[in-house]
Amino acid sequence: MTASERELAEQLNRRLRHVVLMLRRVSADQPITSQQLSVLSSLEHGPRRMTELADEHGVRLPTMTAQINRLERDGLVTRGRDSADARVVTAGLTEAGRDRLAAGREQRIGFLAERFADLTKEERAAVAAALPALDKLLGAP
Repeated sequence: MTASERELAEQLNRRLRHVVLMLRRVSADQPITSQQLSVLSSLEHGPRRMTELADEHGVRLPTMTAQINRLERDGLVTRGRDSADARVVTAGLTEAGRDRLAAGREQRIGFLAERFADLTKEERAAVAAALPALDKLLGAP
């Protein structure tokens, strides 16, 4: 690793931290936490195994189980069983969960869109041009 690569990594790390904190503040008035919203987002395309969710979110299974317990209590997710292996517990979104996810996402996107409106056309273009590199860096599909 070169010094310039390390410096770039440090700069990106600082900015990512600021983005995460900013989006958490925007969502602070929501009835669920940012972490819970993130879990709902992970379930958007269908039920997932609890172990997959824990791995994706970088937490241990008991921590994810506690998150799912709260979301299930609030009617936002439902538990199920894997059709191939009945021992495997899955979690999936309810309609209320989809609605809560959509509301939280809309709030964040609306906030970001307002912030983008404060940028110049060139600055917005620079952010847009950086997105493919960020996708590659972060391993996004």
